[in-house]
Amino acid sequence: MGATSVAAKVEITKDGPYIVSGTLHLAQMTIGANAGAESVRWEQGRDYPDQAQYALCRCGHSGAKPYCDGTHVTIGFDGTETASRKPYGEQAKTIPGPTLSLTDAPSLCAFARFCDPNGQVWHLVQETDSPRAVKDFIRQTCDCPSGRLVAWDNATGLAIEPHYEPSIGLIEDPVERCSGPIWVRGGVPVIGADGFRYEIRNRVTLCRCGVSQNKPFCDGSHAKVGFSDAGDGRSKT
Repeated sequence: MGATSVAAKVEITKDGPYIVSGTLHLAQMTIGANAGAESVRWEQGRDYPDQAQYALCRCGHSGAKPYCDGTHVTIGFDGTETASRKPYGEQAKTIPGPTLSLTDAPSLCAFARFCDPNGQVWHLVQETDSPRAVKDFIRQTCDCPSGRLVAWDNATGLAIEPHYEPSIGLIEDPVERCSGPIWVRGGVPVIGADGFRYEIRNRVTLCRCGVSQNKPFCDGSHAKVGFSDAGDGRSKT
């Protein structure tokens, strides 16, 4: 993996691709499941060659995925950014527990489903006076790629976040038989087509199927349409 530039950033172009700068490493990240088809781990797959700058498809139709090939122009892609620009703290609701608390911003859900095992994180947070529940709760909230869910230490008031080097992941979801969003990790700035700088966060997921109603962020629509990273279609067949 090459050195990441301090100029690392993701710039959204008007009705076009994401321009990624700063030699951000790009790799496939697969949602690993248990025998019950529950999301329980992340598995790293293919590494892509490091590049100082590259353009990632945002319309979902490129024939050169994950990279842009200009198809957004021929299909008249509408990439209008409709997501709230409020900071996460203003969007999220808080669910307090005995030792830990949970914040949740549902509009950011990327449908990775790490929240579901062990009775779901919304119930686990109420059991955080139990060491076992604490372990499961922290792991499951930290595995949420979009940052919809964040665990907080009640004693310190600090967020509990996984450590990520600045990097980009391309999510694959074998259980749902589809390709998921672009996973931006490690505090990489995301800049809107109009120059707006979204709140810098440790983890966010950006739409790459072109169908999200919460652009630039993923809203789980890739699963509904069966988006595939292979080829230029959106079929599960």
